[in-house]
Amino acid sequence: MKKNNTIRLTLLAFAFLIFGEVFGQVPQVPSEMRFADLTIKINEQARREIQADVDALYRNASYFQVKAERVNLYLPIVERELRAAGVPTDFKYLAIQESSLIADAVSTSNAVGFWQFKQGTAEEVSLRVDSQVDERKNIVASSQGAARYLKKHNAQFNNWMCALVSYQMGLGGAKAYFGTQYNGKKVVEVDRNFHWYFKKFLAHMVAFEAPTVMLASNSGFLEEVQVQGPTTLKALAPRLGVTEAHLKEYNKWSLRGNVPDDRPYSILYIRQGAQKSVPAIASSTQTQASETTYSPPARYISSPPANPYPKITGNTQNSTQPNQIKANDLNAIKAAQNTRQENLAQEVGLKEGKFRRINDLGKNEKILAGEYYYTEPKRSKAEAETHVVKPGETLWSISQMYGIKLSALKAKNRIREDRDLKAGMILNLQDFRPRNEPIPMVPANEYRRIVAGEETSPPSKTLTPKTEAAQNPSTPSTSTAERNANRVIHTVVKGETLFRLSQLYGVSVDDIKKWNNLSDNNIRIGQKITILKP
Repeated sequence: MKKNNTIRLTLLAFAFLIFGEVFGQVPQVPSEMRFADLTIKINEQARREIQADVDALYRNASYFQVKAERVNLYLPIVERELRAAGVPTDFKYLAIQESSLIADAVSTSNAVGFWQFKQGTAEEVSLRVDSQVDERKNIVASSQGAARYLKKHNAQFNNWMCALVSYQMGLGGAKAYFGTQYNGKKVVEVDRNFHWYFKKFLAHMVAFEAPTVMLASNSGFLEEVQVQGPTTLKALAPRLGVTEAHLKEYNKWSLRGNVPDDRPYSILYIRQGAQKSVPAIASSTQTQASETTYSPPARYISSPPANPYPKITGNTQNSTQPNQIKANDLNAIKAAQNTRQENLAQEVGLKEGKFRRINDLGKNEKILAGEYYYTEPKRSKAEAETHVVKPGETLWSISQMYGIKLSALKAKNRIREDRDLKAGMILNLQDFRPRNEPIPMVPANEYRRIVAGEETSPPSKTLTPKTEAAQNPSTPSTSTAERNANRVIHTVVKGETLFRLSQLYGVSVDDIKKWNNLSDNNIRIGQKITILKP
């Protein structure tokens, strides 16, 4: 026994030694960054201030490692919920800043949980807070609430930086502080007088975006199942193969160990083994990871993979031009770039209001590059009979996928909100579901078969899984980079920025811009970037 303890202590000491060596490489704050759809220019005084915060986060190696392990557990879920709500995934670092991802964190002002909501604000974003349940302590529900809050505030500013600061100041406070000077602006200049909360956020973004975070050695990953009560964590524990104490530790939102019957709740537990080496943050030494690790596929294909929805026909090579393609036999266009609704509506010859109604868009929703938009009204039923919901999907994305009106999709399934949409649900696309008939779920083994037919990696789980890993390489590999003796040609994938590439290859942003004759920090998916070896 003493020999085994000696071996364990030796291995632990070795792990801390390796961590310490890399830990010494504190990431440096650049003079220019990308956040959401903004370019952030940082003057030298502000850069030194932010760097001091990054240094402070790295000062205690053991504390940083503990926090990094929580980051690798929780951020995949946070990122998924932000993406599903249409909020930039960079906001995932705000959850670290707010609570260090501690479920039952409580501030001096009595803000609670992962996203530090006060009770009134929590209720405003549809979180349940009472003597039985406190969804501020549920990473899924609270992330959905935070996304709703941020999206609502961004609609007032059309600037994600202002929306982020409003998270600390409130909407009224942010409006008084910023006025309208940043509304619609895409470049933000940060100096020593800029709001401290945003500078603190940039420090967390730099610190936890860095390769060091991947050194966290989790023994498993968070698995999620949807449970409709009434039941208890004690009753669920043997079914999930864990102890009651384990479920209580990762489900502190259930204040008395009960799962109510008003709607399905997300139950989380640590699943051992599979995917434990895949962190939430990209690293320079990974071969199969990216900023969007654990991101679910954008859409589920209800017919065989060879015949997906939306069905695109016509002159697909000119799909970004008007009157060239049909989606599901309806006139459509593929957005060439992120833009405003009025721009694309004008391009296709429609009034903005009509274009918005055809595509079930909110007034301030952006047009997203690569998405298909209809230029004639969608139908009241789809060609396919049913659709199995995949993680990350929304009612809007499903309606666009099949060319069915959003109101018709909701009415047929008697479902009104995205928060009620669960992975594995079988939605009707043609017939109305009888009143009081619950929406059926795909059996676990059938769900796994469906996902396996679409993805190259096996799904993670069980009843209603929501944490399948999507492989989206962002590190040098045979598929994304071509090497020769002096340089690397890197092909940009989704989520990458010049800053991330600089961290990936250990070079500066300015050098990458110089080598590639780039006039700004904007890069696009599929672009070839030359990296010269240091």
